[in-house]
Amino acid sequence: MQRFPEPELMNASDQVIAYAEADFGSGDHSFVERLLELIDHFCSTLPPGSLILDLGCGPGNISERLAACLPLSEVIGIDGASSMISMANQKLFCRRPAITNLNYQLVDLSHYCLDDIQDIKGASVIVSNSFLHHLHAPQTLWASVKQLAAPNALMLHRDLRRPSNELEVDALCDRYVSEAPSVLQRDFRASLKAAFTVDEVSEQLELAGLSQFKVKEIGDRYLEVCGWW
Repeated sequence: MQRFPEPELMNASDQVIAYAEADFGSGDHSFVERLLELIDHFCSTLPPGSLILDLGCGPGNISERLAACLPLSEVIGIDGASSMISMANQKLFCRRPAITNLNYQLVDLSHYCLDDIQDIKGASVIVSNSFLHHLHAPQTLWASVKQLAAPNALMLHRDLRRPSNELEVDALCDRYVSEAPSVLQRDFRASLKAAFTVDEVSEQLELAGLSQFKVKEIGDRYLEVCGWW
């Protein structure tokens, strides 16, 4: 099936509210658990003060979980949508108990200058969840990883993968969002069509000089990229 890109930034108020209020708990939990598994397998623990970047963090659901699970690290959520960053900061301000090792920065990774990223370079861990498919130019993500990562940094990126045809899109929408708010139903369908295949992501990594990263299918709708920079 042909890829149909969707808007790179999610600034519409109905989207921001819907994503902040949606229950993505099980998926977010599995993502963080997967990262902790990789950390445990490759380096046992992160040194205190390690910088963790959550690219395309949206309203901060995963950023908050990372900061809570890794309290000795510094977590920074990055997003190019000002409305999403505002919502993330609002949630963080109201969080009890307070999370002190998390902050957010408004940076559009498709249009940034070096001054925008000086204080977020040298990350020990870089993650993204459902960010890649929003990018019209996917090399944006992989170039940003190379700019922001410290030597031997750990990467974990999870995203939707594009189905083969409309029937598969319909089946996934029926399975996962049939009872969700209309804005989430609309966005899920659009995101499936905007997503990349495993082969396409493998080609992106080869082009970016990141062929050491491994790409694999996860379940019936995701792909995962992980490895060391």
